Amino acid sequence: MKFIQVSDLHLVPKGDKLWGLDPFARLEACLNDIIQFHRDAAFVVISGDLAERGEVLAYRQLKARLADFPIETHLMLGNHDDRSHFQSVFPDGPRDKAGFVQSVITHDNAVYLMLDTLKGPPSSAGLYCDQRKAWLKKELARAGKRHVYLFMHHPPFSIAHDLMDLIMLDDPEEFLTLLPKDQVRHIFFGHAHRPISGQFHGMSFSAPPSLVHQLPLVGGSVPTIYSDEPPMYAVVHAGPDKVLVHMDAFLNRKPAEMAPEAERGTWY
Repeated sequence: MKFIQVSDLHLVPKGDKLWGLDPFARLEACLNDIIQFHRDAAFVVISGDLAERGEVLAYRQLKARLADFPIETHLMLGNHDDRSHFQSVFPDGPRDKAGFVQSVITHDNAVYLMLDTLKGPPSSAGLYCDQRKAWLKKELARAGKRHVYLFMHHPPFSIAHDLMDLIMLDDPEEFLTLLPKDQVRHIFFGHAHRPISGQFHGMSFSAPPSLVHQLPLVGGSVPTIYSDEPPMYAVVHAGPDKVLVHMDAFLNRKPAEMAPEAERGTWY
């Protein structure tokens, strides 16, 4: 089964720019590219930081844009979001009994859990409180022997980035004790503004870059805290025997300096 992960939109009202970039134009280009090349995806997950300042107008404009988007889309919150503003615009959106923006979907006998790790200002770190943990425990138990894929905004472990490791999920060790290693197949997160993949305690993980500004891998490699690097979205193929994650730099996809008919012969 194929699905898409997009993260860190950082939307500001249409026409405004953020660090010299146009977040809504980036989102539009991303959605159009997904429609053109991945319309067969089962669903899209946008894993947090939907709006740069959690503004109602940005959420309203996002809702309007997604109204005719033809692929099932699931929205999550990040540290830049405002839970109450989001829920006022998306009153029928996902929420658990405690009011957190958490949801579960099932496809092909697998379970996809979307967590709310928003802590709230002034902190940019993530939080997963006892109420949210209770929901997660219940859904993991309900999943039984089915494979579970976890989506969250904040990484629950160090990603070896000096800045982002300061604002990862609070109490990550306690959170990780909740996850059965033989049940959770993959953790998808955002927040890092970098393409990341690897394995942690037997669980594979990945994160796509932002659709707008990125964070340089090494602080000081550019004179500003953020960098202008290619935005990407993740195309995921998940099945009983594998999890495959492609990062697609959709705005930087250009033809090579070659004739269109070149290299069209048999390679095998």
